[in-house]
Amino acid sequence: MTDGDAPQDNFSVGTPHSPAPGRGPGGGTPDWRPYNHPSAGWGAAKSVARVIAKSGEPVNGVRATVTMNQENGGFDCPGCAWPDDRHGLHLDICENGIKHVTWEMTRKTVGKEFFARHSVRELSEWSDHALEAAGRIAGPLSYDPETDHYVPISWESAFEMVGAELRALDSPDQATFYTSGRLSNEGSFLYNLWVREFGTNNMPDCSNMCHEASGRALTDSLGTNKGTVMLEDWDEAEALFIVGVNAASNAPRMLTSLANAHRRGASIVHINPLVELASEKTIVPHEFVSMGTFHATSTGDLNVQPLVGGDLAVLRGVAKAVLEATEANPRAVDHEFIAHHTHDFEAYRRLCAETEWRDLERVSGVSQGEMRHLADIYMRSRRTIVAWCLGITQQEHGVDTVREIVNLLLLRGNIGREGAGPCPIRGHSNVQGNRTCGVTHHPGEEFLDRLRDVCGFEPPRERGLGTVQSIEAMLRGDVKVFVGMGGNFVLAGPDTPRTFEALRNCDLTVQVSTKLNRSHLVHGKKALILPCIARSERDITAAGTQGTTVEDSMSMVHLSYGMRDPISKHLRSEEAIISGLAMATLPNSSQPWTDYGENYDAVRDTMGSVLRGFEDFNRRVRHPLGFRIAQPARERVFETPSGRAEFSLAPLPDTDPGEGRLTLSTVRSHDQWNTTIYSDTDRYRGLSNLRTAIYMHQKDMADRGLVSFDLIDVTSIAKDGSRRTVYGYRAIAYDIPQGCATGYMPELNALCALGDYSPQSEQPLTKHLIVEITPSATATRPRDEQG
Repeated sequence: MTDGDAPQDNFSVGTPHSPAPGRGPGGGTPDWRPYNHPSAGWGAAKSVARVIAKSGEPVNGVRATVTMNQENGGFDCPGCAWPDDRHGLHLDICENGIKHVTWEMTRKTVGKEFFARHSVRELSEWSDHALEAAGRIAGPLSYDPETDHYVPISWESAFEMVGAELRALDSPDQATFYTSGRLSNEGSFLYNLWVREFGTNNMPDCSNMCHEASGRALTDSLGTNKGTVMLEDWDEAEALFIVGVNAASNAPRMLTSLANAHRRGASIVHINPLVELASEKTIVPHEFVSMGTFHATSTGDLNVQPLVGGDLAVLRGVAKAVLEATEANPRAVDHEFIAHHTHDFEAYRRLCAETEWRDLERVSGVSQGEMRHLADIYMRSRRTIVAWCLGITQQEHGVDTVREIVNLLLLRGNIGREGAGPCPIRGHSNVQGNRTCGVTHHPGEEFLDRLRDVCGFEPPRERGLGTVQSIEAMLRGDVKVFVGMGGNFVLAGPDTPRTFEALRNCDLTVQVSTKLNRSHLVHGKKALILPCIARSERDITAAGTQGTTVEDSMSMVHLSYGMRDPISKHLRSEEAIISGLAMATLPNSSQPWTDYGENYDAVRDTMGSVLRGFEDFNRRVRHPLGFRIAQPARERVFETPSGRAEFSLAPLPDTDPGEGRLTLSTVRSHDQWNTTIYSDTDRYRGLSNLRTAIYMHQKDMADRGLVSFDLIDVTSIAKDGSRRTVYGYRAIAYDIPQGCATGYMPELNALCALGDYSPQSEQPLTKHLIVEITPSATATRPRDEQG
């Protein structure tokens, strides 16, 4: 993928006369064949063994597998946010979690000698996999524009550079402060404290690109920005609707809950344009008898494949069928719950009645019969959970769709009941905790008031910049300093060439990271890389061994302690880095920054006074398995303006991409985590040695004169009519609804125009791109060589 200097209204990636943009880390001949084995099981076990062997850390790798997600000194998996087993299960781990932790446990480092050998221009030609595979960053670095190399810098000088640049700005709003989902609760709170005392609410975070829609929808519907479900509820549910989720890759430990649900007779429905392996069968690796006998357990009873963007219509159809059933069976809905706890039910009933079945079928791509079948499953269940992930939230109408999920749950009183409720599946290990602890560009008045009262300063009240708005402001020159606390911003963001341009337009870019990535090479006039310790590493300060906390996707908060010494003596914790930056920026601050950077109990004491639900934080978090943040909506206390759960009345969206066009959704492969690519193979989808691929319906391929592995060009059409193209991809015939297509992020983020974001959530529409696919300008392979 090239950076490109294409015109603003016609970005392109690759060139029309070049081969596909790189095969990634593995090399080898691209191939596709169906994967006919259970998810997890021996395929995962073999993958884990290869990963541990390749890491060169067989002892620590094995230790990690028995230490992750365990109480009494264990560390939290830096991968997904699925809750830890409440019964203290050993081996509460998954293939992708082990990949993630061994990736950061490498003994390879990149330090002074590495950066003396390799200029930024040279490193810019490396693949993203090669950059991260080079090793852990060994010490703080500053960009030297004279030599085009990163050079070592002392921590004190780095802090002073940042402080001087920030203090010299005309306004605090000329800086923006990004956060990825791996930052601890303590780090998140300190980051928020520093930024707001500095004087801005410009705090974009990865939620702006993943679950912002969930938080806004749940707040509007239920008065909470989180799901109400606990892990124990998955053991009580009689029906599970899994919508827009690929559990086997994105939350693999969910497979255990799905297998258990099947064994006890619960109904499991997967609603997703792609039939993913997680919806079929699994062998849970810690179930040794099943592993030894190769006995697989079903993880789903039914797959429903809507059009991309058609989920709201499916849910509305189920609700319509349930309401129609009340004519013969008044108990099909929970009238008592509706009367006492909801608002606007009659308006919603009328909306469903007035919505024609033919419109529901057209918009959803699902037949009336299928939707009625879903309604029958729903009505037979006394306790139902609906879980969803980015397949819902990264759409144009993501907020409306999540609210429609809540509408459906409200009809039968599935809020505030054991075994029932809404359950967003957060992707990163502490992305929910980031928000809970203050990382947001639109903080609430109650939170700001408590921050003022406890910390003794008046925080800014104006709404700050989110991710898209920050990129736009950097492009205009209105934001001159970018600070990234983890992550790989330039690849995670939309409209890749514009995002590159935005970072390069800054006076200073600062990246707090563990490994080298693309964001270090796309930098401002001045640039710093500040390396931090990893979650698997011990954090020992003058105050002793420190533990940090994280919040999982079901509101449990628990401590995490690293297990091995840091890879370099020149690393600092994120909490210490933030404290150092704050002292350099705010020399007159009254906050005890030195104490905060060394003693996380002191941070937690302040958090307990500021954050609702964190009272007596230090004592409660030391309980076995931590504690759960109070969730009023779970107790049927709805903190909405009406004091009730709100039915929403959204119109049906339009899912028609237009004549000759397709709707493209981006996904992750099984062998990647967010923007980190472990290999170019996607085992569960059957694709080997290739990432520049587009999965298409056989009929859509035939209409374009294509067969599998033909070269294609993919052009997106933005709302403003501008076009962006990637060249030399491969078409793959796949089980996906006609009119839809799928390919991998972050490569295809280049197709998402900066202005193509949902007005409901401000999220880029990376799962809702309108595209044209044509045979490539590059010659296709001879027919007799095609797979």
